[in-house]
Amino acid sequence: MVQDMRAVEINAPGGPEVLHLVTRPRPTAGHGQVVIEVAWTGVNRPDALQRAGLYNPPPGASDLPGLEASGTIVEVGPGVSDWSVGDTVCALLPGGGYAEYVATPAAHCLPVPDGMTLKQAACLPETYFTVWSNVFTRGQLTGGERFLVHGGSSGIGTTAIQLAHHFGARVFATAGSEEKCQACRDLGAEVAINYREDDFTDCLKSEGGAHLILCMVGGPYIARNLSALADDGRLVQIAFLQGPKADVNFVQLMTRRLTMTGSTLRPQSDLAKAWIARDLREAVWPLLSAGRIGPVMDSEFDLGDAAAAHARMESSGHIGKIVLEVAGG
Repeated sequence: MVQDMRAVEINAPGGPEVLHLVTRPRPTAGHGQVVIEVAWTGVNRPDALQRAGLYNPPPGASDLPGLEASGTIVEVGPGVSDWSVGDTVCALLPGGGYAEYVATPAAHCLPVPDGMTLKQAACLPETYFTVWSNVFTRGQLTGGERFLVHGGSSGIGTTAIQLAHHFGARVFATAGSEEKCQACRDLGAEVAINYREDDFTDCLKSEGGAHLILCMVGGPYIARNLSALADDGRLVQIAFLQGPKADVNFVQLMTRRLTMTGSTLRPQSDLAKAWIARDLREAVWPLLSAGRIGPVMDSEFDLGDAAAAHARMESSGHIGKIVLEVAGG
């Protein structure tokens, strides 16, 4: 058995340059866990927040970044019956994905969809767990409703557009260029709004307001989102890229019966994440296997070039997902 592995660690809070390739001991599988030999791992905003010292791993999680990966199971821990050594999977991780091996709860693994490569599969867990739990479980989006997603060309955005469109919602998206807006329309957005040129609030009001808004911007968008909601509308907050504070008139929550909620995925219990995985396997994985929806890929980097991958993500020039090649596949 391999004892050591390559991994990328954060040697101090800071910019992409603090990511360094090191050698670490290979993890072992605890009760209910599997160890995956990682082929590809996804790059996500929470990785950059962790690197900057703004998003600490939960207790017991690896200090290495990386919240999703694809690869082959090489070790099965006690209490695991659904997976075997040699199975190819993609998985939501508590951390540690920027490495050649990672341990994760077996219940957070999902099969690689039919016809999909390991590179594509590495793009699925973090975004699909996040979108499903916030848009469909917490946000209760239903067919015919007007749905607005900010950052429509991001990994979260491209996933939310496809799923909402498939389940019959009218999809509106914001993005920062015509190229990105066109990408949103190609994925199923009825209207894509260039936020540098047009006011999404005016657009949604002219349509009667959004029934549901998924926002990762925060800051000044909070008040604007509430204004853009229809009566009885819901706002789901999943990040605060422009800050967590805002001056908001909350009277409208009562007079217009609005709902504000939100969540983060990583700190949730293993059981809660297992429930999300179960729902995805039943409702979404058949769509992926049938090719009716799929990941939007931006670029790939070698594991040792994680700093360049982070710089690409933070440039906001990407459309879709960025991945790191660990062992290929």
